[in-house]
Amino acid sequence: MEYKHFSHPHNLTLHRVYELGKQVSCSGCEFPCDNTTTAVHACHQCNFFLHDYCANAGRYVKHPCHKPHPLILLPYPTYAGSTFVCNACGRPGKSFSYCCALCEFDLHVGCAFLPVSVTHKDHQHELGLFYGVQVVPRRGSNTDQEYCDICKNVLEGRQWAYCCQSCDFSAHTACATTEVVSGMYQDDSPSCSTVEGPEAVAHGGGNAVEVELTEAELAKLMFDMKLQMMAQSFATMGNIK
Repeated sequence: MEYKHFSHPHNLTLHRVYELGKQVSCSGCEFPCDNTTTAVHACHQCNFFLHDYCANAGRYVKHPCHKPHPLILLPYPTYAGSTFVCNACGRPGKSFSYCCALCEFDLHVGCAFLPVSVTHKDHQHELGLFYGVQVVPRRGSNTDQEYCDICKNVLEGRQWAYCCQSCDFSAHTACATTEVVSGMYQDDSPSCSTVEGPEAVAHGGGNAVEVELTEAELAKLMFDMKLQMMAQSFATMGNIK
């Protein structure tokens, strides 16, 4: 079965990872395709592979963490350095991102569809997704840094985290979702709701939903993005001089 993806010039064929006979990484999210039963779309001549959930990610999403504009799925960064920094986890990326070039806002595909709540063996309560953590000095501490209660490393206040509203427990999104199956995309549902506050907490509902854009809306978004890219290029050339 062949599949055509907008990010690649050749048709992709669907396989199970074990059928490939080798370890491969997804060209979309840059993570290994390490589950032998996982579906992967492959272009063998280019060594190009996509997880099934990366291949089927929507071209546009609206997200409560960035309400002014829809986020467009880009196959590679548009910035001068050919890389982006994810506004959710703080990690850099060189491949797929949900991007608002107007605001220089980017999300990894996986981060854009993080579940709004998770459970983890290291904590007895459900953890909710916060779009930024309020950094408060811990009791008996003279530092204003917050730490992940799972890995014990620093938790940056501007990055997303999973927190317990009943306890003083916070965790990196990557640490809190080690037991979550990838690719379980979230969407809005009539039975779900979103609670917003200073930290933009979402509870019980979808955190991103695919949207349909009209041709006029799409053309305007792409035009605005091209203008932003041109402005960035001119700024870079000015700095070189």
